Amino acid sequence: MSEKTIESDGKGFLVLLLPISFLIIFLVATWRIWLGLILLVLAFNVWQLYTWQQWCQKVNPIFHQLIRENQGKITPMDLAIKGNFPGEKAKRYLDTKASEFAASTVNSEDGSKVYQFITASTLGSILDSSEPPKELESQSVVAQYALPFLVPPPPPEPVLQELETEPLPQPIQEEVKKPLEKQLMFGSLIQSELAKRLNVYSSTVYKRRDDPDFPEWSRSRDPDGIAWKYSRKTKEFFPAEEGKS
Repeated sequence: MSEKTIESDGKGFLVLLLPISFLIIFLVATWRIWLGLILLVLAFNVWQLYTWQQWCQKVNPIFHQLIRENQGKITPMDLAIKGNFPGEKAKRYLDTKASEFAASTVNSEDGSKVYQFITASTLGSILDSSEPPKELESQSVVAQYALPFLVPPPPPEPVLQELETEPLPQPIQEEVKKPLEKQLMFGSLIQSELAKRLNVYSSTVYKRRDDPDFPEWSRSRDPDGIAWKYSRKTKEFFPAEEGKS
């Protein structure tokens, strides 16, 4: 190895060694400052997490109430209006709850995000709706296993016509009207109750309540054809013919 090669290698090593030496000296002289900054950042993150958890505990009762009233469906606007806090906070809270309870999200007609939480009551209604009627189930079992010459299957068309023309029994008609009588016990409905009756989201009623065509729109969706009118004074909904301004 020549002297020039050794000399060039030595200069290259010195060029690399000098910055490393300065960096080590700088870290040794300022390690307390860096440690303090790291501890400060960690303390700030812990404090933010603590304040968020405390805030969530205050919002939980409002969230549970809306879930019961809306049968598991809730939007950030519903939560923000009910709790009187910003929509970004409501969305962050619902995203946290959605990941915690494995909730599903869908987009409504107006483009807002709807969170669907499965509760025992909503699960029961889904199972009830998917269960076939007992009379039809028994008829299908008889038609499948009975001998044709002993139990001939009834013609389908007369049965359907008979079901269509047969009027509802009086007890069933009373049960259909009974919920409205209970809801109007105090002469009015709140927003969530009217939304259930019209089979729409609570945010939809909130957005349309001040429209001039709200009575006609609510009449088209009401099962009894009742037109509803919003009262700004009481923040409630009344039948249009008895509404208050």
